[in-house]
Amino acid sequence: MTHRQAEPLLERVKEIAGVIAEHAPEAERERRLARPAFEAMRDAGLYTMWVPRDLGGYEVDPVSGMKVIGAVSAIDSAAGWNLQLASAVTILMAWLPETGSKEVAEAPYCAGGFFPLGRAVAVDGGYRLTARCPFSSGCQQATWFICQAQVFDGDTPRVDENGQPVVIWPFYKAEEGNVVDTWRTMGMRGTGSHDIVAKGVFVPEHRVASPRPLTDPPETYSGPLYRTTVWVPVAALAAPALGIAQSAIDFVVALGRKKQPNYMTQTMGERPVVQSQIAEATAMLNASRAYLHGSLNKAHEIAIAGQLISEEQKIDVQLATTYAIRTAADAVDLVCRAAGTTAIRETAQLEKHFRDIQVITKHAYSSTARYESVGKLLFGKETDWGFFAL
Repeated sequence: MTHRQAEPLLERVKEIAGVIAEHAPEAERERRLARPAFEAMRDAGLYTMWVPRDLGGYEVDPVSGMKVIGAVSAIDSAAGWNLQLASAVTILMAWLPETGSKEVAEAPYCAGGFFPLGRAVAVDGGYRLTARCPFSSGCQQATWFICQAQVFDGDTPRVDENGQPVVIWPFYKAEEGNVVDTWRTMGMRGTGSHDIVAKGVFVPEHRVASPRPLTDPPETYSGPLYRTTVWVPVAALAAPALGIAQSAIDFVVALGRKKQPNYMTQTMGERPVVQSQIAEATAMLNASRAYLHGSLNKAHEIAIAGQLISEEQKIDVQLATTYAIRTAADAVDLVCRAAGTTAIRETAQLEKHFRDIQVITKHAYSSTARYESVGKLLFGKETDWGFFAL
């Protein structure tokens, strides 16, 4: 697949690269994406790349979206991560009633998370939502919040025909919730991934999604992108890691042409050990990117044929995502070893790359714990990872 859909958006990334880079230190310092960076990406249309065309978006293929997120992340990890998360949620809007998806798509800047479960009490016309969601990246500039909540009828938990709790994905206006300042971390500081809180917020039925196999989506979400269900949003978590690793490699290649280490007569780039380390890191990055993009291409081809992707394909995407993130982190570690003391200085980019990518490896949807989730399926056992049902 040529992924020509990415080219116009990648050109726009180049056009706004200066704004994103200029405000990256502010994002790191203030622990939130800088408003000018958000507005630049918004005005460039990046947040609508996975919104249906019928709702004013670009509806680009999965790999085109990965390339755009990776390009932004190579400039600033916080901007790329927040773009990734908000874009992923626009795919989850496929589970909303059509009225709800149209409303949210008017300003599709979303933040939130799925754990722990909130409490949604059924009332006339919708639900009263009480929830607190940590890791809500981009919550300061979001227009919509999303969470996962268990449904209650009064004080009684609602269960399905199998006796399992009924859960929903409510979308509520950001102005109806509160942001609690909790995001104090070693890396990815600029993402502003604070807690968001809803206290008895009324969410109408048309803005409530019911997570289930997406066999009958709204007409606007009938395209192949949405038949891959949650797996493009899962895979998108790896795109910032790949962008960070690429930026780290590019930095050290440029550094190696001019830095002459103490007590050495050669530049850093003339040393065989550094050449080997950078070459190996490049191979690691390219291999993991190829695996991720290949798994998404296959899933998209199945969707183009009008089918929902199989469990086998879901396994492939999950493995590719987890592998890409872990391998990108290992590549950054190798690059930092090549750079010597430059890698420990706050005035250089590398120490931030190192901190940021270590944080990404801890994300529940793509951490190495997901190898065990897949391994259960490979041995014919029941998995502990509920997304395989979607």
